[in-house]
Amino acid sequence: MSRVSKKEEAIKAKYDKLSQEAKPKPKYIKNVIMAFLVGGAICTIGQGIFELLKAFGISEYDAKIWLPIIMVFLGALLTGIGVYDKIANFAGAGTVVPITGFANAVVSPAIEFKKEGFVFGVAAKMFTIAGPVLVYGIGSSVIIGIIYYLLLYYSIL
Repeated sequence: MSRVSKKEEAIKAKYDKLSQEAKPKPKYIKNVIMAFLVGGAICTIGQGIFELLKAFGISEYDAKIWLPIIMVFLGALLTGIGVYDKIANFAGAGTVVPITGFANAVVSPAIEFKKEGFVFGVAAKMFTIAGPVLVYGIGSSVIIGIIYYLLLYYSIL
């Protein structure tokens, strides 16, 4: 076990204090407002696409099927051409929650690791971010579905 001298401890404490003072303070209010506005804008664009699909004569049922496909495609496309990351830097968490954030979470690692090949790069790394979200999202929905079924079966609901 190495002993740290009092002088080294003092230097470390001074360094820690200076680094904490120099660390930029997060702008919580601005970040919340930007996340709200950009996340809302993404959802508004989705609603606009939904209404446009219906205006072209697509049934509401079919429009509900096509909308997530279109939004995931747009999120993947914008990630692929480097635009989604710029929006995310500007908006923060506002780009994570909508379905376009899922597309970004799948495409970004795939692009980053494409130099390692399609199997060990793209395929292996594609779900490094989105994988846990899928696992816990599907798992929790199954548990909630079972609870709902049991409550419904025993006429509690």
